Amino acid sequence: MTACIAPHCSRDLRDHEEAASQLICDPCVHRMRAQLAAIPAALIVLRDGSMQRERTGDAGRTGTREAPLPCRMDTLNLVGPAASGTVHDPHGDQTGQRPLAGVLADWTRLVCEERHLPWPHRHRPEDLAGFLASHLGWASTQGWISEFADELGSLMRQVRGIARVEVRTRAISRPCPRCQMMTLSRTDHDAYTRCSNCGTAWTVAELNADAAERSAA
Repeated sequence: MTACIAPHCSRDLRDHEEAASQLICDPCVHRMRAQLAAIPAALIVLRDGSMQRERTGDAGRTGTREAPLPCRMDTLNLVGPAASGTVHDPHGDQTGQRPLAGVLADWTRLVCEERHLPWPHRHRPEDLAGFLASHLGWASTQGWISEFADELGSLMRQVRGIARVEVRTRAISRPCPRCQMMTLSRTDHDAYTRCSNCGTAWTVAELNADAAERSAA
């Protein structure tokens, strides 16, 4: 069996995934699709949050040397425009997360070049996220999919950190169908229930089938 190459995933690819030439498993594809689908709503929160005054320093002191900025720079950095070409930073002045628009545009450009597709008619970050989601099936067969998954995951962690969007993971009180351990959990917006002990991922239908077999035994 071949293992999924997505970061932090050790699940073996199943027969239908290998037959489709996938390099990452269906659960990881679904996670990436869910992350891309969350971008439009997250942008609404981020754009509103960028208008909030930046708060730095000791709130109990007055007479600071510099007036606070009238906006949040971390949020502006994330939702702001991106350079159209490669950014050279010989002095190391560039800090912080790359703009969301830049990350999505780079991967969109790669997909368009390799699939010989025209650039999407609309190129807002929301539109680019939808474009990338529609090509995830093909992207899952490409050698760079691991890098894409890693960069998208890092980007969405930054988004959640700024937007304060809480993603909860709940324990599932039933044994894992493979290892029989009580180590199943499900994370919000994830279509799979995952086992922290053996690393497997299960759909609701698979868990229900396992429960039916246990009841019949």
